[in-house]
Amino acid sequence: DIFIVSGLPLAYKINNSIQNQSEEKLYPDATRRMILEIYELASQRDPKRLLEKGDDDFSFSLVGVSRFRVSTYKQRGSLAAVIRVVKFDLPDPAQLGVPQTVLDLGRLKKGLVLVTGPAGSGKSTTLACMIDLINRSRNCHVITLEDPIEYLHSHKKSVVSQREISNDTESYVTALRAALRHVILLGEMRDYETISTAMTAAETGHLVFSTLHTVGAANTIDRVIDAFPLNQQPQIRVQLSMVLQAVVSQQLIPAKDGSVAPAFEIMKVNGAIRNMIRESKVHQIDTVIYSSAGEGMISMDASILELFRQGKI
Repeated sequence: DIFIVSGLPLAYKINNSIQNQSEEKLYPDATRRMILEIYELASQRDPKRLLEKGDDDFSFSLVGVSRFRVSTYKQRGSLAAVIRVVKFDLPDPAQLGVPQTVLDLGRLKKGLVLVTGPAGSGKSTTLACMIDLINRSRNCHVITLEDPIEYLHSHKKSVVSQREISNDTESYVTALRAALRHVILLGEMRDYETISTAMTAAETGHLVFSTLHTVGAANTIDRVIDAFPLNQQPQIRVQLSMVLQAVVSQQLIPAKDGSVAPAFEIMKVNGAIRNMIRESKVHQIDTVIYSSAGEGMISMDASILELFRQGKI
């Protein structure tokens, strides 16, 4: 990430550590000039939203350089930005440490798969790896709904349509309702209307991938159910127990070599877990994950311990 914030030097976040480029602080007129120049580079983007509403989110490419995901905002009356550098080429899952069990979730034919974790824990990257596996191995239509688009997918065995919220479509819900008969990647499940539409899509035979900012499988299930009004929750439990296929929870841990290593909790939804979701016994799910290593499940603790045993952390 690159930080352009008034009162600080230009700064970079590399492997979760923020470093200043120099001692020279940026002042409001300098940050404003730099940010308006970024809008010029992203030729189709108008700074009007930032100037009127106070924040904006978009992405753009520079040929031969990289793709960038930009979050601009106002702070203390001056313009500021955080820019994420996104490589043109798709990440190599083996190099990143994404387990094969996680990638194989792309081989499912239908249902809901959730990738969860705090902001900046690599959820988008994991999902890009899964979509690429589908793209290389299956002949189908993949539609991604993102805000903004990060990784670009070229058409391989599949047709990949990438739609950006606000640029290509009005909202997640509108785009989801239009996306029939596809593998669907939904950038984020923000509210109960989006969650409800995603679950209905999964119920009608789609394979739906999405993300939530939760840590752990049990927390994720509670978060989905709690998004709905109380009177709808019993019905949602039943629906979720039928459509949910897996929850992958991840976090990045500082590694010995100064980089970061991903730790994954993997929950595959089996008969026992479906019953626990239906009967509101979500707190018992962790026990099933601990005892189901043979089914490809792993708890976060076991994943971290394995990284330690391998000498990576």
